[in-house]
Amino acid sequence: MTDGLVLVIEDEDAIREMVRVTLESASFEVLEAVDAEQAEMILADHCPGLILMDWMLPGISGIELTRRIKRDDVLKEIPIIMLTAKGEENSKVMGLEAGVDDYVTKPFSTRELIARIRAVMRRSGVSQGESLEIGDGLKLDPSRHRVTANGASLEIGPTEFRLLQFFMSHPERVYSRSQLLDQVWGRNVYIEERTVDVHIRRLRKALEPSGFDALVQTVRGVGYRFSVQN
Repeated sequence: MTDGLVLVIEDEDAIREMVRVTLESASFEVLEAVDAEQAEMILADHCPGLILMDWMLPGISGIELTRRIKRDDVLKEIPIIMLTAKGEENSKVMGLEAGVDDYVTKPFSTRELIARIRAVMRRSGVSQGESLEIGDGLKLDPSRHRVTANGASLEIGPTEFRLLQFFMSHPERVYSRSQLLDQVWGRNVYIEERTVDVHIRRLRKALEPSGFDALVQTVRGVGYRFSVQN
């Protein structure tokens, strides 16, 4: 997860704009979505440190989107705060059972919003495990969302970062494209297997200047392996 990045899912333009300005003034980076469909497209390429979503979204509700996120192996650890005008106890219980970490009831003050976001982040933690190192100098730091090779930072996209993190956590094993889709993209994301090949090429291109691209190996007829052995 990217610590200072917050995904705001809110269909009311005025509220979304107010929340964005508030978060940016508190030094957060902000991604915006107006509904669940747009949010899922963003989450396919980004792993924010927190999701702030409205209960009453058009189409798929905030509760249903929360359930989808919590079923996803890649996204399930992201803390979620629900914006809601619903004050009834049973509504909050429903949200908590779905995986919501906290509530902010409309109308709310900007100070309360920032305080709750920071409190949830502290409780939940936003790093995804310890730093990883493989080979002679390839390091991945999940908490800082940074990859270095021989001490130099590498430019790497969010999907390639998750793919590399999975490979470095599971070296020397062969994974099929469908297994990589399940583990890196999540079981509830329906995309073609050739998408894996595209991101493998991008990952190799990012690693190529350092020579670590050779660690991403194609196993003909099976899939891919991450190995320090030739």
